[in-house]
Amino acid sequence: MIIRAHDATRLAWPTDWDRQFGRSAPLHMEIGFGNAQFLIDWAIREPQANLIGIEISLPSIRKAESKIKNQKLTNTQVIHGNARLVLQSSLELETIDHLYINFPDPWHKAAHHHRKLINDQFLHLVATRMKPGGLLDIATDDAGYQEVITAALEQTPYFTSRTDETFATDDLERIRTKYELKALAVGRTCKYYKWQRNDTVAENIFPIPQELDMPHAVLTDPLSFDEMSARFSQQRYGGDTPVRLLRMYNSLTNDENQGTSLLVETHIAEDPLPQRVGLLIQKRTSGEILIGCSELGFPRPTHGVHTAVACLVHWILTLDPKTQVKHHNLNSPIPARS
Repeated sequence: MIIRAHDATRLAWPTDWDRQFGRSAPLHMEIGFGNAQFLIDWAIREPQANLIGIEISLPSIRKAESKIKNQKLTNTQVIHGNARLVLQSSLELETIDHLYINFPDPWHKAAHHHRKLINDQFLHLVATRMKPGGLLDIATDDAGYQEVITAALEQTPYFTSRTDETFATDDLERIRTKYELKALAVGRTCKYYKWQRNDTVAENIFPIPQELDMPHAVLTDPLSFDEMSARFSQQRYGGDTPVRLLRMYNSLTNDENQGTSLLVETHIAEDPLPQRVGLLIQKRTSGEILIGCSELGFPRPTHGVHTAVACLVHWILTLDPKTQVKHHNLNSPIPARS
């Protein structure tokens, strides 16, 4: 029995989970499963459900893989990566039947508060991916995070408490997690939120990303690559998808089949999948310049990657007024030459 975790950045958009599991069944999910004790216990107790565990820690992923194999579980799969990415990209609308979030990282430092998982926007996203009547369970021992979660749940229109209270201070129905036991041992109060998706319609403002054709553009340009690289400096482009052209590298290869090229390290702040990619500037035998994506890192050709190529084309256009775009397949407009 071979168990391999999914890579969140490589999953299909969206993923057919019935096909992944080989059966149609209620879909349960745990975000941040740690040592996987809770996830495994849940899977054993509810064999009728398909369970997905999401975790950013690679050692935790390895522990989960081992435990799933040892228990011979066929109803449990794990994903290595970002939970928001999985929810938005790999799940159809109204897919999840039950979601657990156990002791999420509180991100104590003020500069890291934006990394907290649970907020109004996250609950809105979950609401779009959860079936009506689906269950949402959250547990935390952090006093500061308790305030954040309490405020977010009490003001969300999409979820309703399954009890008469916002939270409870004990939950005897669940297995204790590692972090839960540590918190109780030092006297911290744990809070358990038992909520449920109600009938309020949640507008889907979180579209599943689309993969496009690999972007490219062909230019005529009088500058040599030495002149181009000598004039490079970091470039920043704003808008809906911020792009930074970070560094330019010269090709040192003498392989005539590969030709001369420049590589531009680029960061694309696209939601829900930010990417760091290499953009290539290559000389054709005709003297034209081809701009596209390097296979380095196997970028996914999203709208943001098209935008990044358009930004690089724009920068090259600013270097010499004789430079012209012959053709391109970009779905993003090239910024006007200033």
